[in-house]
Amino acid sequence: MPYVEQLYTGCLAEAAYFIASDGEAAIIDPLRDPTPYIELAAKHNVKIKYVIETHFHADFVSGHEDLAKKTGATIVYGPSAEPVFDAFIANDGERLPLGRTTITVLHTPGHTLESSCFVLEDDDGKPSWIFTGDTLFIGDVGRPDLAQKKSGITQEMQCEFLFRSLRDKIMKLPDEIIVMPGHGAGSACGKNMSSQTQDTLGNQKLTNYALRADMTLQEFTTELLAGLRAPPAYFPSQVMQNKGVKNVDSTESDTSFESVVQRGLTALEPAAFKALKEQHNCIIFDTRPSAYDFSAGHVPSAIFAGVDGSMATWVATVFPDVKQKYLLVSADDRLREVVTRLARVGYDNCLGHLKGGMEAWKAAGFPTMTVENISPEAFVAKRLSGEIDPAHVIDVRGPGEFAALHVKGARNMPLCSRAPHDWDDFKKDDDKPRYIHCAGGYRSVMFLSNAQRSLGIDKAGKLINIERGTMGLNQVPAFVSELKYTRPAHESLWKTQEATKLARNAAKKAREATEAARAELAKVREATRKAQEMTRAIREGRE
Repeated sequence: MPYVEQLYTGCLAEAAYFIASDGEAAIIDPLRDPTPYIELAAKHNVKIKYVIETHFHADFVSGHEDLAKKTGATIVYGPSAEPVFDAFIANDGERLPLGRTTITVLHTPGHTLESSCFVLEDDDGKPSWIFTGDTLFIGDVGRPDLAQKKSGITQEMQCEFLFRSLRDKIMKLPDEIIVMPGHGAGSACGKNMSSQTQDTLGNQKLTNYALRADMTLQEFTTELLAGLRAPPAYFPSQVMQNKGVKNVDSTESDTSFESVVQRGLTALEPAAFKALKEQHNCIIFDTRPSAYDFSAGHVPSAIFAGVDGSMATWVATVFPDVKQKYLLVSADDRLREVVTRLARVGYDNCLGHLKGGMEAWKAAGFPTMTVENISPEAFVAKRLSGEIDPAHVIDVRGPGEFAALHVKGARNMPLCSRAPHDWDDFKKDDDKPRYIHCAGGYRSVMFLSNAQRSLGIDKAGKLINIERGTMGLNQVPAFVSELKYTRPAHESLWKTQEATKLARNAAKKAREATEAARAELAKVREATRKAQEMTRAIREGRE
């Protein structure tokens, strides 16, 4: 039986896979650092034969080239892929031998034109796992708007490709095959992904809206495109880098993973750090975990990007120009992790980090900036007293979050917006502060620090962060009764979704009960058959 291990990276909501059989291994959709896969191969005493890519990824830089160079493995794509580097472009239905098993290529366009799934057999030749990349997730399917521009290709056409791929290829496979997707909840490559990271295809047919047996193409298209927000602006640059287009997003000639990391580990004394910032107009990412530590004092114009959040995704979303030079303020024991995670989304041009952190910066006599915070209780009291103008409350959550629930009268300015923010509203034009919040405090501090950086120290008005965001506000009774707006349809929608989940769970349990009953019936039939054979043998013996 082949050995299969899922390597899940929560901060990117990404799954890579290690498959081993009889001395050979395949890696599917590796992240940029080749080391974990090489170490796994050594642990299992196998040679990496294939590095398989389900498609050209848009949300992270893959490690296929570095891994292939270090191991001699063959990079494999499905039909229609056109990488710049050498790779094996497999045909639809082609079988790739691996030890005592086989991997079959299924071309499944829809998420992108080259998207493919890979079916792994057990030692008896039975299809047992399907690695679906971004074609099929648990509870969802891949978004249809990430294909690179090709003449005449529309979202609607991609929807039809995906509809056919699901029904003509994937749904015809055995119900017991295990679906191994490329992402889980939190990825921008879908909109309704489950936190589960694997499931049987049979259960997905019962619970995944996109696999409903009687679904029409029009219903599928409508459902798939409804509420689909524009993809992050950095996605196209990741696709090009994964195709092998070099030096587009990096000013350095050596873009290997280890070289990128080593540059980022360069320690800079405060004076050198300050000089490089001014010389190259670097962006500074302060990745200390706590927003409170950042608020208490940070390098002027630094951006809060706490390492304990979805740091790399937010950095690339808010600052999509990944070729820009940057500097880091980081805890020493998290530095390599920070550089690694930023490199995964193509941020290759780190010039170094602040040696000694903020303590060294302060000791050198350099100025700091702070962020003013207000508790949810104090904010609610001021808002109810009329001291705070509703128009000066800025909610930086996503449009869907805002539509479902927000402070009455607040304005929505999503951190994730692709449109440039109008910073004029945050200048020192009046004495009234602006109150910024998100769901829990991460995005609001990042937004606020970006406002300070964009406007400059001298022009930024008074910006105040509401601690703990809507999570904190919801704990204040007066907010819930007086200031909380909930979309009327939201409550009924939630109840409908919960009812649907209950119905699906009930259907799953009924199916399991039916299968169990069938198994028991089979046992009874087998026992009856044996009893009949024994009776027959006894009769024949008497005769």
